[in-house]
Amino acid sequence: MYMMMTPGPTMVAENVRIARSLETGNPDFDLDFVEYYKETCDLYSELLHTKNESLILSGEGILGLEAAVASLTEQGDRVLVLDNGVFGKGFADFVTMYGGEAVLYTTDYMKEIDVEQLQAYLKENSGFKYATVVHCDTPSGMLNPIDKICPLLKRYGILTVVDSVSGMFGNEVRVDEWGIDVLCGGSQKAISAPIGLTLVTISDDAKCVMKNRQSKIASFYANLTVFDSYYEKKWFPYSMPISDIYGLRQALENIKADDKFLERHHTVAQKTRSALKRAGISLYARNGYSDTVTVFQVPKGATAEQILDKMRKDYNILLAGSFDVLAGEVIRIGHMGYNCTDKNMKEVCTALNAVLHDLAVDLKQDIVYL
Repeated sequence: MYMMMTPGPTMVAENVRIARSLETGNPDFDLDFVEYYKETCDLYSELLHTKNESLILSGEGILGLEAAVASLTEQGDRVLVLDNGVFGKGFADFVTMYGGEAVLYTTDYMKEIDVEQLQAYLKENSGFKYATVVHCDTPSGMLNPIDKICPLLKRYGILTVVDSVSGMFGNEVRVDEWGIDVLCGGSQKAISAPIGLTLVTISDDAKCVMKNRQSKIASFYANLTVFDSYYEKKWFPYSMPISDIYGLRQALENIKADDKFLERHHTVAQKTRSALKRAGISLYARNGYSDTVTVFQVPKGATAEQILDKMRKDYNILLAGSFDVLAGEVIRIGHMGYNCTDKNMKEVCTALNAVLHDLAVDLKQDIVYL
């Protein structure tokens, strides 16, 4: 098996794999599992510093993004879509799909969203039911300052939907303090569980809007209200994937037990970026660097395909290219969750250095992870 250093999915710890292999019962009738599910949701909320209810949904991380939009949007609603990346812009598709009017606030894809400029925009533009923002835009590794963006939006009476699928846990998230109404995560990024689960945290303000809609939500599976009072009723709207949730629980317990989790992500990310820059390799972003993924521009003299192919075939390391406007332009290194260690990144940098030398790329110096 190759060393998977992509920006999700990540490699998975042995105790997570073991947890997923445990014998399972029937989630539709097992009251003990209802307790286990709620305790897991509560642990997730605790780690994100919120008293808001969290839900675990059966589906890859994009399910949470669509469910948030489906549950909030009614015909004609004006929705502010903060767009400084491929996934940021992508929210507009969900908004229009469910009858809303997506108003794009588009800024430089190589820079984080400037909060002062956003505030100036909001002074002149209003009437938004909610806004969408991507915490870490995975295709570019762009990290947006949601600690400043979300409180600003709330001051203007705008609900916030945050995609932190590839941001959370590797970068700090404080849901209550920052006024995040709907936070979307996924199992396969810094949590380091296998692909298959969406995690959504919902504020009371967001629940109120969902409850008092004038029209029905145009979905069942992408409908957050179907979980209303699930715990009191001891009933799930569909059969829950027990093995996946067992693995998720262990992965969350791993994070809780590691008091250096955030610190390690920050340190490894800084060391990785420094190693590349010393070698003369240009990072994609000008600011807004995420602690979960490093993205660099493909250097002259090589192609993304050549670099990725040699890393995989010659060194058994899987990195990632990108897509959409960044296809063929950048390489992405994931250092999140279980992947985020000095040992792993030293091996990646050593291999990348050898690959670029083999491709006759001119470097200022060797790529050395210090």
